[in-house]
Amino acid sequence: MFSIFTTNEIIVQLASAQFGDEGAQGTATTTADGTATGGAQGAAGPFDGGFFPMLMLLLVGMIIFSFFGGRKQKKRRASMLDSLKNRDQVLTRGGVFGTIVEIKPDRVVLKVDESSNTRITVLRESIEQVTADSTI
Repeated sequence: MFSIFTTNEIIVQLASAQFGDEGAQGTATTTADGTATGGAQGAAGPFDGGFFPMLMLLLVGMIIFSFFGGRKQKKRRASMLDSLKNRDQVLTRGGVFGTIVEIKPDRVVLKVDESSNTRITVLRESIEQVTADSTI
């Protein structure tokens, strides 16, 4: 029922757990009742099978897919900013809706209120999306 481990048997078990079967090969121990046990045991660690390579492959795949997804999104955003024109209705990152009145190389002038003719100047990169084209 209870097994008594000798010091050599504990060392062999620790070596096989830490180094796999290579660290425990060629050693044999005897238990308290005099039976001999071999040092090589059939227990496989998590790094012996295909678990670790599969985990690494999955990690590399996730990094590659996130890299290419970011490139596609940057291209789409750059094409949207390049195609801005007067009278486009846009939404800024700050949540302001406006109509483009004037386009400068790095800034855009928006008309945000029709009745008081209020205009604001924002950076071109702060435009989040084009909401609709105005037909005025």
